[in-house]
Amino acid sequence: MKDIHHASPLVRSLDKLPQDFTRNDILGVIRKRNIRSVHFRYPAADGKLKELKFPVNDLKDMESVLTDGERVDGSSLFKGMVDPGASDMYVVPMYRTAFINPFVPDCLDILCRFLDAKGEPSAFTPDNILARSDQVFKDKTGCELHALGELEFYLIYPGEKDLYPGRSQALYHESAPFVKWNDLTEDILRISAEICGGVKYCHSEVGYIQPSHDDFPEVRGKCMSQYELEFLPAPLPEAAGRLLVAKWLIRNLAARAGVLVSFAPKLNVGDAGSGMHVHLSVKKQGRNVLTDQKGGLTPEAMGVIGGLLKGARSLTAFGNTCAASYLRLVPHQEAPVRVCWSASNRSVLVRVPLGWRGVGNLASRVNPNQSGPSITDGFGQTVEIRSPDGSADVYLLLAGLGAAVRHGLTHTEESHQLAKRLEVQRNIFDDRKALDQLDSLPRSCVESAECLRQDRALYEAEGVFPKQTIEYCRRRLEAEKDADLARKLRKMGPRPRMEATRRLMLASLHCM
Repeated sequence: MKDIHHASPLVRSLDKLPQDFTRNDILGVIRKRNIRSVHFRYPAADGKLKELKFPVNDLKDMESVLTDGERVDGSSLFKGMVDPGASDMYVVPMYRTAFINPFVPDCLDILCRFLDAKGEPSAFTPDNILARSDQVFKDKTGCELHALGELEFYLIYPGEKDLYPGRSQALYHESAPFVKWNDLTEDILRISAEICGGVKYCHSEVGYIQPSHDDFPEVRGKCMSQYELEFLPAPLPEAAGRLLVAKWLIRNLAARAGVLVSFAPKLNVGDAGSGMHVHLSVKKQGRNVLTDQKGGLTPEAMGVIGGLLKGARSLTAFGNTCAASYLRLVPHQEAPVRVCWSASNRSVLVRVPLGWRGVGNLASRVNPNQSGPSITDGFGQTVEIRSPDGSADVYLLLAGLGAAVRHGLTHTEESHQLAKRLEVQRNIFDDRKALDQLDSLPRSCVESAECLRQDRALYEAEGVFPKQTIEYCRRRLEAEKDADLARKLRKMGPRPRMEATRRLMLASLHCM
């Protein structure tokens, strides 16, 4: 017995890590825990987690389902991408992703992959596009790309007389009683760790929106408080699964508490929007190669930065998929607007945060009796891209990031020159001349679609993104019809403009 200490009840019960789970392990769990139903879960074109429920009639039937999966209608899951005349697909469980359903204790949930009629990975589905991007990255660079997501969201709840009211734009890392719903956020933290794994932390974010008395019933008379759930780095497919399941979990926990949750990019003019920043690290033989022994950025780090800068404008096609996304990408709101990078600078698109390199055992500075080497030393270094938001198609976004970073690492001269040219040293909004020399991120979904058209070769290289998926993403963006939105809003009077802007923001209340 290994006596593994792990947040997952299944890991503790089976005494083995998820990657070692087998079909017999799953059947054993079903038998010992008296599991009465099994839910298959998988992503679809709308970016949300889908489910297929099986009763546990007997173990023989369940063994068959766990062995060969089940048929599903691809034309309903991927409307506009699959011909209804040939739409049958298989969903096949990945045993390593199994977890006990936190809402139905005698139910076991498992994430699935899509396979086609020949038993091969379906080329156009987001799970398989990401798997290809991940594998091609390894094959072409000899490295592994790991990612972590920061899920920002608002809890929306009835406004009441409050002895300790929140303050707009002032709740970053705030504690009770100035932030509410501590029991709910504690459940989000703990249960996410149990079923998703790799949770880093949860905290209140800067945003707080006072109760409104407008004509939108979803939010009328309600307060909105912003929070963040952040994960630890993981291989791309695992990172995507964590984010998808976490969004499903947070929505369900909030619903049971009588609270609305929204990952929408923007909910109110002048208040913080919700991003889904992604941090990336590159590993070779298990070692993070973004910094050298002196704490400086390595050529690999510059390749990552250059690759992200090259794909910056078109990556919005996967990371910013609704019109409200481009109301978040405005100056002075801790959201990027120009294509550039810097260290520890939140006004830029690509940021290199502190990475614990060369600082030693920090605890010894405040605990003089605690000596010893640093455990983290450089391991925590990441490169962060700050444009994505809650409307992101998580699997396609991470697949696109993999393609962009792979290009950066395999075209070193181009990516290093780009990184050198687009580095900034200060808040870019304090230097108008420097700001005007930088390319802008797209200002609408329609512009993002055009950027994707221009950059499609970056994503279609090595067969990672099928042409039909690129075309689907373009059509989805163009359907927002927001090309002239900014001009139309500017022509309105203050009150009509505010109402139109708010209506647009709230249209994405339940995005992805």
